Amino acid sequence: MEADADEQLPRADRRADRERSIVHKCPTPPPPPPGDPKAATDEEGLPWMFIGLAGTLLLLAFALMRIVNNLANVSRAKDGLPPIEKTAYQVLTTKGAIAFLVFATVLIFGYKAVDNATRMGREQGYKPDQPINFSHKIHAGINKIDCQYCHDTARRSKPSGIPGANTCMNCHTAVKKGTISGTSEITKIFASIGFDPIAGKYLDGYENWSEKQIEDLYKKWIGQEYMSANTLTALDENGKSVVESQWEGIVKALKDDSNGKIQGPIEWTRIHNLPDHAYFNHSQHVAVGQIACQKCHGKVEEMDVVFQYSTLGMGWCISCHRETEVKFKDNDYYKQYERYHDELKAGTRDKVTVEDIGGLECQKCHY
Repeated sequence: MEADADEQLPRADRRADRERSIVHKCPTPPPPPPGDPKAATDEEGLPWMFIGLAGTLLLLAFALMRIVNNLANVSRAKDGLPPIEKTAYQVLTTKGAIAFLVFATVLIFGYKAVDNATRMGREQGYKPDQPINFSHKIHAGINKIDCQYCHDTARRSKPSGIPGANTCMNCHTAVKKGTISGTSEITKIFASIGFDPIAGKYLDGYENWSEKQIEDLYKKWIGQEYMSANTLTALDENGKSVVESQWEGIVKALKDDSNGKIQGPIEWTRIHNLPDHAYFNHSQHVAVGQIACQKCHGKVEEMDVVFQYSTLGMGWCISCHRETEVKFKDNDYYKQYERYHDELKAGTRDKVTVEDIGGLECQKCHY
């Protein structure tokens, strides 16, 4: 998957992940989305196979002990001695049986400990709630907005970048209401950055506004959509309920415990996460390798709520590096591989994979 050369592009800050928005990881991920074909992986079947193998070995060991006991009785019978009949309990409490049980227990728990440690922080199917119900299906699918318009650093640096509210406002100064959600979600963007949707302008000194001032402004904006059809000046009971509900949603989504204010960056919940010892550079894949976003992230343009599509495990990366063909044609980055170019022209080689250019070298991903 990673179509990089021997020389990697300059590394961004190893922990640079914020851009203009704050990102955090929920401590307890929900279960994988129901019906998602990628939620079930081959890795999930391994523990059961392992336990089944341990059970088979246990039965085999029990059978062998019975055979040994029978052979001993045959020997005793030849010597004129009475046979010794051992119960299942006696067989299972012998030193050999106990040693095997201890060995099997250590093996199983050791496997689970290592397995859980290697998968820590990367849960396939992870689908957290976000402060704003942002639909990639509407933006990337229906409206055909390119991934790199919002995640604009993906082609030039290590992180893909979480778009700041200013990026959202490039469109939403004009598009003030959602076709499905109405004012409930877009108003959260206005409240975070300080935009007056009624006057159509940004608010001076918004960082110093009181919560009451903010509440009055955005309740007025929301209320305009739910005024009585008869008077056009007053809210009916249903309208009042909707206004209160949407305002509570704004406060819940934006009021951060760290500063207690509505104003400020939107705290999106991070979905994809790698351990610090694993190096991954989006620009190497997007700009140099020309890998489509969907290869790792799935068909995001069809997702109302984004989830972790791939395992992000080491084995998954290695398999991709072994299979992915490097796109040499019209890619100046790979001019330095003259031998491969000559072999391709001569017909002695039909393709070059990421593995061929060092994509499996440990230091490429592990510093």
